[in-house]
Amino acid sequence: MFGREYYTLVAGLREYSLDSENKGFDAKVILDEIREQLSKKDLRTLRLFYTWYDIENILHIKAGRSAFNTLGNYGREELEAEVQRPQTLPPFIGRILTAFADPDNADSDEVDTAQKLERALFTAYYGACAKSSNGFLRNWSAFDRNLRNVIAAFSARSKGWSPAEVVVGGGDVVDALTRSSAADFGLKGELEYLDTVIAAMNDEGNLVEKERRIDLVRWDKSEELTAFNYFDMDAILGYLVRVNIVHRWTVLSPAVGREMYERLVASLGAGDRIRQAEERELLNEQKQE
Repeated sequence: MFGREYYTLVAGLREYSLDSENKGFDAKVILDEIREQLSKKDLRTLRLFYTWYDIENILHIKAGRSAFNTLGNYGREELEAEVQRPQTLPPFIGRILTAFADPDNADSDEVDTAQKLERALFTAYYGACAKSSNGFLRNWSAFDRNLRNVIAAFSARSKGWSPAEVVVGGGDVVDALTRSSAADFGLKGELEYLDTVIAAMNDEGNLVEKERRIDLVRWDKSEELTAFNYFDMDAILGYLVRVNIVHRWTVLSPAVGREMYERLVASLGAGDRIRQAEERELLNEQKQE
């Protein structure tokens, strides 16, 4: 079944971004503009996508840190209340928070409270994304989990820790990361971005460049996953991946943030997308003849 097409919304993405340049790049404003135009189904997908930031913020709150990512679905005060008594958080998060708060509760039997809260939350998050009806979210979350696991495993090994203590979820990549003693964890040829990540992880002298290389891997993957999506929810989520990256770099490094911003705007030619869509339809018609 085909999803809803957002022709007007996608055509306006470039304008949102350009307006943000004039007022100071504001990912939250762009996100709110998009949220207002989505169907209820796609809005649920969007909320799940941004639940990653809610989990990040929950961990900040639990640790007593002041850091808070405004891209999450909840404001700080609202989320602080939810952490104390989950009511509107996704059930998989509420169940875990309740279990960790009271491990002896009979309802906590399904949650492994022996592991760290962070691993429990992100394992559940990626599990929920894997069940999503949205193809981009399924594929992106699988990629994102693998990428983060590879980075975490290399970092753990460099510190003399066991990668098994830091990776999230299961599967072939996790098995390799936890069991292999090879320099590349036996994953060379399995993950197309592995050489880039290894080079970045080994560049300890330039942390900004290290993070930039890894975010470009994410950027390229978001474009790859939406190469043939033009006006649907997949295209919007791919765009938001890139918006999130720009948002991060406007804080970390204004220079890199500007570079990422220019890449974002350059990728948003609505006219080009329309022409590409028309060419694709023409090609399909020719194949059917």
